[in-house]
Amino acid sequence: MMEMEEQLQSDPWEWEKPMAAYLLRYHSHQLRSIASSPDPNLHYALFIDFAELMEEHPHLARLIFSEPTPYLQAFDNAALLSHRIVLRDLEQEKNAVEKNFIHVRINISGSPLEFSETFPSIGRVRVQHRGILLTVKGTVIRSGAIKMHEGERKYMCNKCKKSFTVYPEVEARNSISLPSICPFQKSKPCGGTKFQYVENTVVCHDYQEIKIQESTQVLGVGAIPRSILVILQDDLVDVVKAGDDVIVTGLLTAKWSPELKDVRCDLDPVLIANNVRRTNQLKSEMDISDELVTKFKQFWEHFKDAPLKGRNAILQGICPQVFGLFTVKLAVALTLIGGVQHVDASGTRVRGESHLLLVGDPGTGKSQFLKFAAKLSNRSVITTGLGSTSAGLTVTAVKDGGEWMLEAGALVLADGGLCCIDEFDSMREHDRATIHEAMEQQTISVAKAGLVTTLSTRTTVFGATNPKGQYDPDQPLSVNTTLSGPLLSRFDIVLVLLDTKNPEWDAVVSSHILSEAEPDRANNNEDLAKVWPLSTLKRYLHYVKETFRPVLTREAERVISSYYQLQRKSATHNAARTTVRMLESLIRLAQAHARLMFRNEVTRLDAVTAILCVESSMTTSAIVDCIGNALHSNFTENPDQEYAKQESLILEKLGAIDDFSDMNRTGD
Repeated sequence: MMEMEEQLQSDPWEWEKPMAAYLLRYHSHQLRSIASSPDPNLHYALFIDFAELMEEHPHLARLIFSEPTPYLQAFDNAALLSHRIVLRDLEQEKNAVEKNFIHVRINISGSPLEFSETFPSIGRVRVQHRGILLTVKGTVIRSGAIKMHEGERKYMCNKCKKSFTVYPEVEARNSISLPSICPFQKSKPCGGTKFQYVENTVVCHDYQEIKIQESTQVLGVGAIPRSILVILQDDLVDVVKAGDDVIVTGLLTAKWSPELKDVRCDLDPVLIANNVRRTNQLKSEMDISDELVTKFKQFWEHFKDAPLKGRNAILQGICPQVFGLFTVKLAVALTLIGGVQHVDASGTRVRGESHLLLVGDPGTGKSQFLKFAAKLSNRSVITTGLGSTSAGLTVTAVKDGGEWMLEAGALVLADGGLCCIDEFDSMREHDRATIHEAMEQQTISVAKAGLVTTLSTRTTVFGATNPKGQYDPDQPLSVNTTLSGPLLSRFDIVLVLLDTKNPEWDAVVSSHILSEAEPDRANNNEDLAKVWPLSTLKRYLHYVKETFRPVLTREAERVISSYYQLQRKSATHNAARTTVRMLESLIRLAQAHARLMFRNEVTRLDAVTAILCVESSMTTSAIVDCIGNALHSNFTENPDQEYAKQESLILEKLGAIDDFSDMNRTGD
């Protein structure tokens, strides 16, 4: 048996029949699907799970891993062989056509080979990984143009008249080099040195280069994210775009320029891809056990009679190092959860993601909330206004090797997650204008260096800024922040944190900070009624966001509509905020609060809470005079009783909402 394996190991083509038998046994459904496709000249992918192959043929799996180039070529030939066998069985079917190109794509993810040596981070790729089947994970930051290159061509020896195939060297920028002597030397070498090109034997392939960068979330502070060039061929071309999360399996090699003479040869690492998996749909997935879901349900069962007390227990887990600031913590939770995206009758998509802006004096904890929100989100990008240009936020056009390419910026890389922008006021006016489309339409339209395209930016924007000089309550928000009205209207919540003198508040905060500094104060209690650890809170926010799709009740609609109409009447001071977008913001915030409360229905409680959040962002309130400074908002002992007072006050100002709801019921 060992002798047979050694013989097979010495000649990869001897493995073709065992490979074909394996494909027929385990992947006949894929082969039948390929045979039924009408176009014979397309390149078709045949996906193989490496874990299954290792279980069935461990020796073959090891050979593919250690010597991927010849054995993957043999696997492609075996796929064509098994395809012809399947075709014979499908002779009756009219659509069955023989295909010319089938490529075996290996999926290593989830196999026993998924450890640091074969699945390293991009920054850990070294010479030792060269020549083996390697898997890396990252985000596509650059996507090159699709080109054609020669895959093979045939030459004939002028002496023995035998033809042979020559393959280009990908490492030498796809240049073809002829052998110095005739390769047919098995029986008796002919010794020919002159070769003639055989007409019409060139086989061309699609070719694309992309660059992937390791995720900044897996790096430590101070580490620079590394990137690597990836070569895609045939059916892998154009399956990913800038901003996509991908897992790439392929062969690590080096690339150099053969035409440069008397110049030191620098080798650039490049990964020739065998398989590319987009993980955009997986990037929001999180390991949430059934036991944890049961724990969430038990938590709400415990607070069935005092739901707002349960909500406040969750909110206290947000940025626990900052004392109080109940309004800000509620706004952060609602922003991260977001509302429900919907498409209206005309096909226009209304975003579900909310945006939050914190405007406050220095030392009010704005950056603390930004950093903590980034930890709560699965996918986040943190940047500052000073360190971001318009190209750095959106898309950069870069020239590489005489060709223009697009490189994704912060908003594109944060697609499906959170983009935190600190020092929002430090951005130039031109740079701020570029994010208007990204925040509302959730796309970025690019026309740079002849590249015209639209990229997706379904991201939540969380900004923080200092007011311009001393905050003047008598002036509109746009004057105090130097932000334009159109930009302010895109934020669902704008919270103003003023560091006003309040001796009672200062005493409470100082005692809290001093008690936090005491040792042995760590609380390891896992009781969710008291403590919500970061990991549990992150899973809870993700679970409610993915599980619940709240629907507005008639009563909630009436409350939101009445408040919006009242704001439009008294919109002289805050005209930049009281646009139609405010109505959409109220709906999103009410849906987010219903999700936070573990419900699938938006009730009057959620609508009133959304109004309180929006009221907190008004410099002069149209309804509630008792909200005060958001910086000094603390957690109350009886939030349900406090809410009852605020609800009655709001409903009274809105004008007998209960009467309206009673009329609706009788009308139904």
